[in-house]
Amino acid sequence: MKPPDGTRPGLPRLPERHPGPTAYDRQWTRQLHGALGSAAVLLAGLTLVDWAAATLSPWRGALWLTLAVLLFLVLCPPRVAAGTGWLETRFLLRTHRVRTDLLVSVRCCEGIAQRLVLRDALGARVELDPRVLVANPDLWRRLDEDAHRARSAGALLCGRTALDRLGRRIDRETALAVFRVSGLEDP
Repeated sequence: MKPPDGTRPGLPRLPERHPGPTAYDRQWTRQLHGALGSAAVLLAGLTLVDWAAATLSPWRGALWLTLAVLLFLVLCPPRVAAGTGWLETRFLLRTHRVRTDLLVSVRCCEGIAQRLVLRDALGARVELDPRVLVANPDLWRRLDEDAHRARSAGALLCGRTALDRLGRRIDRETALAVFRVSGLEDP
């Protein structure tokens, strides 16, 4: 029988929801506004063309609205947050949370859209775009610190290479950003 606090024998207790400062994706609001704007432009464009052609009807209006909503759902970015010992992605209707201090695997899935897949010892799984970590050093720092804890505890069985590669990419992007800001980058 499982203990009531959600822990398994031999694993540490789950951390409180917000025991310390929480890091968020700083670009999420801009991306959300972009998704809303794209859906609104699609809806306005389709409705305007249909109205100009004098073919706009309630059924066609509902169809255009449905298409705009579907576009928004496809473009809507997940909200990524991290705290001490955890990382979560929140979509419109669901939230996925992983214990980063109990990571057992980290995989980088290549393809059209690159994804970073994190799994913990409790069986939880989170997928996120590595560009979110590249653009938000606070999120990366939290994940990296906890991954080092999991690695030193022997929990991280697979994924050291993926984390190291991602760390080098983030260091490179950060250095390039510093060079750009300071004017040291070649034109």
